[in-house]
Amino acid sequence: MRQLGPVIRLPNDPVERPLVGAVAALSLARGMFFAVSALYFTRTIGLSAVTVGIGLTVAGGVGVVATYAGGRLSDRWGADRVQLGAMASYGIALLAYALARDVVAFVLVATWVSASRGFQSSAQSTLVARWFDGPDRVAVRARLRVVMNVMIGAGTLLAAVALAVDTGTAYRTTMVLVGVLTTLAAVPLVGLRRRVAGLGESMDAGSGPSTTRGPSPLRDRTYVTATVLSGVMAIHFGVTSIGVPLWVADHTDAPTVLVSVLLVVNTVYVALFQVRASRGTHDIATAGRAVRGAGFLLLTACVLFAAAAYAGPVVATALLLSAALASSAAETRGEAGSWGLAFELADQNRAGAYQGVSQMGYALAQMLAPLVVTATAIDHGTGGWMALGALFAVTGILTAVLARHAAAARARDEAQRSAYVASETPV
Repeated sequence: MRQLGPVIRLPNDPVERPLVGAVAALSLARGMFFAVSALYFTRTIGLSAVTVGIGLTVAGGVGVVATYAGGRLSDRWGADRVQLGAMASYGIALLAYALARDVVAFVLVATWVSASRGFQSSAQSTLVARWFDGPDRVAVRARLRVVMNVMIGAGTLLAAVALAVDTGTAYRTTMVLVGVLTTLAAVPLVGLRRRVAGLGESMDAGSGPSTTRGPSPLRDRTYVTATVLSGVMAIHFGVTSIGVPLWVADHTDAPTVLVSVLLVVNTVYVALFQVRASRGTHDIATAGRAVRGAGFLLLTACVLFAAAAYAGPVVATALLLSAALASSAAETRGEAGSWGLAFELADQNRAGAYQGVSQMGYALAQMLAPLVVTATAIDHGTGGWMALGALFAVTGILTAVLARHAAAARARDEAQRSAYVASETPV
């Protein structure tokens, strides 16, 4: 890898390089979408906020199913092919938002978007799981995460033009640009298996009947439990995107503009420290400890967010900045640990099916996070923040316990295999 500055690295790997290009374009589009979508749905299409919430929840449910199916298809057809097709479908679906004029069209398009995103996320995770090994898998995920955060921030800044103009035409034009950028994200992935020697064999390694028709990973209790726990931890993304803006604006004396500052703090922190936080988390026990640490950091962040409601503007601002730093540190550690568990606890012969289950946990968290965060912290204030923080801390502890037992069980299995091989080897 050739380094540019303290954060950005240009990958030499022939698969990671196009992945970085695809993620960069996709994340730039996501940043623009996050900034204008709510206003586009309500002001331009004319939907109520309740209708938008219900429609996105329905679409999210379909996305959960599509995420699991995307992993299965990645095993059968090749993760690179599914990734390419899903990315193109995702872009076209986002373009279709520009044509939506009523609630039925909105729900149909939102469902298409959610399903395409589910297929794309599972395929990308499967591609990384099959092409890279050991610590490289988590390291690649970390570097892609850095690119994603930086480009989402850039997309948010670009969308400021539409927000400043504040017209239906500006919002619709931005949605068209979002769809175009997302569609272009598929370009670096075109013909990938023709350009990269050995990629086809690697992607098709799990396409045999013994793997694609084997027992469902949903029967793997350790993996499913790890996925559920990771999904609960992933609810913290809702704290950043939903809880913090509402809390700062409506429950503290800090200036509302601080919301943007806190988002910048998160983006910069992840860009600087995500790769460092991922080191060693390919080890199962280490990954569990990383998630446990993230749980306690999130508890600390929740306490600081709650305390900000009782202070004046200056002290509240300091408390909120400290909470944002704690939450950002938790994000880098928790994500790295979750990636390690998702990769290392999986049956590598059925990487797609397992990564589909893992990404399904994230999809469920994305769907439920708004409800959980608003029903706790926003609706019940300090008590809600304490409950939310306790949830994260307990989840982190349980994850560490699960990882420790899984690591011990794997060590016993390897010792037994080694003993069996030794006993069968002629003297």
